Amino acid sequence: MSGRWEADASASFAQRWGKSALELGMTDDTPACPDIWELDNGDVAVIGRDLTEAYRDRLPAGVSVGRDERLIIVPRTMMITAKVDIPDV
Repeated sequence: MSGRWEADASASFAQRWGKSALELGMTDDTPACPDIWELDNGDVAVIGRDLTEAYRDRLPAGVSVGRDERLIIVPRTMMITAKVDIPDV
């Protein structure tokens, strides 16, 4: 890969990684729940809570959040269940 990475807004949702928030008992079937999806171009879409401002002043050295980026938090359980769907390469 050369150059700066840019998100491709034309990519489509391909498959969920892990289990849905409903399957994990983390929601009451509302549309506002965390999720992790692989896109058809291989990139990953993460739906979670935007805590950019809460973490901005305490990011580790070498970590930054650009003006067009957000720091998103998803539940640990959701990431663990997604592990089986995440390719090794």
